[in-house]
Amino acid sequence: MITIYTDGAAKGNPGRGGYGAVLKFNKHRKELSEGFRLTTNNRMELLAVIRALQAINTTEFPVQIYSDSKYVVDSVEKGWIWGWQKKGFKDKKNPDLWLRYIPLHLKYKPKFIWVKGHAGNIENERCDQLAVAAAEGSDLLVDTGYEESQK
Repeated sequence: MITIYTDGAAKGNPGRGGYGAVLKFNKHRKELSEGFRLTTNNRMELLAVIRALQAINTTEFPVQIYSDSKYVVDSVEKGWIWGWQKKGFKDKKNPDLWLRYIPLHLKYKPKFIWVKGHAGNIENERCDQLAVAAAEGSDLLVDTGYEESQK
């Protein structure tokens, strides 16, 4: 089993943002994070999942994702994304990220588990630390999908 923990953060929402992810497999552990100059919390929550899945290089093992984002967990586990996709994501936010997520979902078929944020889950807390540190960093990236959608 590959276990992934994710979290996203945005200061101001929209504002500076970042994501953090922890991937665990047997004794192996990998941490990921990036910060962006202008984005939203929901975008960072979803991007954390995307980047974590992109870091996996095998389909041999089941994947579980722990997230404190009801937006991400419910969108996938309740199947909302498939209806959104059929309607071309009309009037939905973050279509660029959902379109990046869908092929990864089909490839890895992850199971999502919602965890309460800031409730002592060690790995979720670590993801939050990574996300906040990335958002507060000095080499912030451009969230092109968000910034383009605001024009």
